[in-house]
Amino acid sequence: MTPHASAPTLSWRELETRVGLDALPAFHRRFLTWRGVENAEEMPLRRVSQRVDAELNRLVQAGQAHKHEDDWQLEPGALDGFGAYEALTP
Repeated sequence: MTPHASAPTLSWRELETRVGLDALPAFHRRFLTWRGVENAEEMPLRRVSQRVDAELNRLVQAGQAHKHEDDWQLEPGALDGFGAYEALTP
């Protein structure tokens, strides 16, 4: 059994709420950089938002998430190695 086998999915929107509105742009840019998107730090905010959605959809395609209405439910382990997320979790 994997360490994540019984863990629940993680709501992306709930995660964004935990991050907070003021810190959200930087969090999104760190997510994009972690996903390998080049020049995320220089992107306009609207483009950052579009790319975050695109990367979340890639997680869906990879079987690491599923979309439910306007949210993404991330499978356990989908954000392993993403330091900005790990800093938010106990």
